Amino acid sequence: MTSVTNNHYDIVIAGAGPAGLSFARALATSGLDIAVIEKSPEHILANPPQDGRDIALTHSSETIMKDLDIWAQIPKSSIGIIRHAQVLNGNSPYSLHFDHQDTDKDYLGHIIANDVIRKAAYDALSDFDNVDIICETEVTSVDTRASAASVTLSDDRVLHCSLVIAADSRFSTTRRKMGIAASMLDFGRVVIVCQMHHELPHNDTAYECFHYDKTLAVLPLPGNNSSIVLTLSAEHSQDVLKMDAETFNQDIAHRFDHRLGAMKLTSERHPYPLVAVYAKQFVTTRFALIGDAAVGMHPVTAHGFNLGLSGANTLAQEVRCALTHGEDIASASVLETYQSKHQRLSRPLYVGTNALVRLYTNDHLPARILRQAMLHLGNALPPVKRVIMDQLTKIETSST
Repeated sequence: MTSVTNNHYDIVIAGAGPAGLSFARALATSGLDIAVIEKSPEHILANPPQDGRDIALTHSSETIMKDLDIWAQIPKSSIGIIRHAQVLNGNSPYSLHFDHQDTDKDYLGHIIANDVIRKAAYDALSDFDNVDIICETEVTSVDTRASAASVTLSDDRVLHCSLVIAADSRFSTTRRKMGIAASMLDFGRVVIVCQMHHELPHNDTAYECFHYDKTLAVLPLPGNNSSIVLTLSAEHSQDVLKMDAETFNQDIAHRFDHRLGAMKLTSERHPYPLVAVYAKQFVTTRFALIGDAAVGMHPVTAHGFNLGLSGANTLAQEVRCALTHGEDIASASVLETYQSKHQRLSRPLYVGTNALVRLYTNDHLPARILRQAMLHLGNALPPVKRVIMDQLTKIETSST
């Protein structure tokens, strides 16, 4: 899989994160020659370190991952399950409650560590000789023309191809090299993620607690363990990161009103600056953005990976369709169809999520009243609740 035998490919992908690898896997059986360019060494891809991030997966994402043989690579012991979800506002005991029994499913979703997903996506490509993963190098320049494209790597090698894909994070350097602008919303906050063990069972319940100037998400992992996602100002984040383990344990238990009893840190604390990104366009001549390079979401609604996987799958379907009909896989019509579908799906989610974050981090009295009213409205009106639940559990691949 990692041996490089030529400098001519059908597709070159910049970035071997989950989106890039999933896109490669979606086309691995197409017969196309694919190169994935990654700055990390191969041993990191094969055994990614824990980065603290745990991914809440929708039913749609689970289906795609099963279709791509990624799900089969994930140990069952690593899969957490979400059957219930509660949204809490400030110090109010009232919550908006979602229950899998209100759906036709046995659960609302699964939760899996990001490093486990990354390893599974890498392992799912292991049997494909037409996919080369070129490690410890980067794309330094991109040249796209009407008839062909090429990328230059940091080792001065030039790869020729039909289509270039950027999947190299929300701060994509490849996107910038192509002159594609992106709107960036810096929330001025930091997300601190970690895993904790707790005294009481979570009963497969995910919690999103909005405490005005900060938010706390507690997501159920296997056993009496949970993923902790704490969002707070950059200034206050340093204080939390400097806490010794025991103080941190008590602090999180207190923030969570001791619902799970005593809590104990079982991993490192990982900070991530919170910046949402939306590219002005997803495609240009023989070039496309997928994953966070196209849309980098705020984590509050857990749509980031799910949306990226959906977009990668949508583009792969369009490429396959063109291939089936003997058409250029990087034609303007192929790429523009992908862009239209993914923008139509992602734009409302991006705008709606950012509006939700602004509302629930606003400490003014009118915002507090509106937040509480929204929770009551969600519980009182089943159609409203169903719309919200569909957004939480389903991100479908866009259709025509």
